[in-house]
Amino acid sequence: NLEIRSLLKLSDGQFGLVYSLATLTSAIILIWFGKLIDKIDLRIYTFIISLGLSFGCIGMFFLTNNLFILFLIIVSLRFFGQGAMTHTSTTTMSRYYDTNRGKAISVSEFGGMFGFITFPLMAVLLIKIFTWKLAWLFAGISILLIFIPMYFYLLKDQGSRHKEFLNKTDILSLQRNWRRRDVIVDKKFYVYLPISLVPPFVTTGLVFHQVFIATNKGWDMELLASSFIGLGIFSIVGLLLGGPLIDKINTKKAIPYYLLPMFIGIFIMMFFEHYIFIFPYMALLGLSMGLGAPFTGSLWAELYGVRNLGAIRALLHASMVCASAFSPFLLGLVIDYNFGYFSIGLFCLILIVCSSYPP
Repeated sequence: NLEIRSLLKLSDGQFGLVYSLATLTSAIILIWFGKLIDKIDLRIYTFIISLGLSFGCIGMFFLTNNLFILFLIIVSLRFFGQGAMTHTSTTTMSRYYDTNRGKAISVSEFGGMFGFITFPLMAVLLIKIFTWKLAWLFAGISILLIFIPMYFYLLKDQGSRHKEFLNKTDILSLQRNWRRRDVIVDKKFYVYLPISLVPPFVTTGLVFHQVFIATNKGWDMELLASSFIGLGIFSIVGLLLGGPLIDKINTKKAIPYYLLPMFIGIFIMMFFEHYIFIFPYMALLGLSMGLGAPFTGSLWAELYGVRNLGAIRALLHASMVCASAFSPFLLGLVIDYNFGYFSIGLFCLILIVCSSYPP
């Protein structure tokens, strides 16, 4: 974010505020938009998301010294990318798989984790060879030319798949079909909500302010980019372990413990200075991220069923996006008021402990 802040002459806290407001806006939109996945064809839904994300990336290429345009671009990236696209992936796998739901969610998250390995290095390489704006342009065009044609091919049998799902849910119609308004007044929702909100808050804040943390610890920027390989690899390890594990054990009993690796990783970041410790720090963050996808993805399907899962997960995902929205701003204020990485880490550890208390 250094180049963007330099272009618009923003401090860490100011840029964090813009990012947070844009993220909150995207979360509000997702509450309405997310329920449409229960009503319209998945192919149309995914096409709209992909097109919006592509336009957001291309918009960053044309960014000038205009704060409002930056706000709109970040709204687009957060809503169509980390918001709606992630919501679509998890909801779709949770809906169409039952006995192997954990494994299916793990597979769906594999692409995102692979991106954690490759994209930071690709971004550094593209910025070195070209510019940061051309890197964004490359991302936007790649979505148009590669991703959209690919998913049209992969979803060619969606019509028959959805018909089979509807037949199955008709058979199970005697069971209670939770609606979003039912979930909002259910106590279980608020018992398990914190364990879903803290991880995006912590990871978004730490990644958003990674340059500040690395600079103050004396860690090289290229080393920081390389450490995302460890984050990605251990995220995949978490997926490979978490998917089969959650299919065999009680999700509600196991879920309070999946943030333990993240706790240890942040502890390492706080107390160990040598550059070698950047790798276990990032790897343990990745392990919890990998475990979290099948754990939390299966939890809400088990609690509330799959008939209206799109609307329910839209509410949940919007809450998660809101949590991640506050993180850059709050941690940016910590930086602006001259607190260091130790205070940031301590704050994150307290949140993890409070959210992981077994219900």
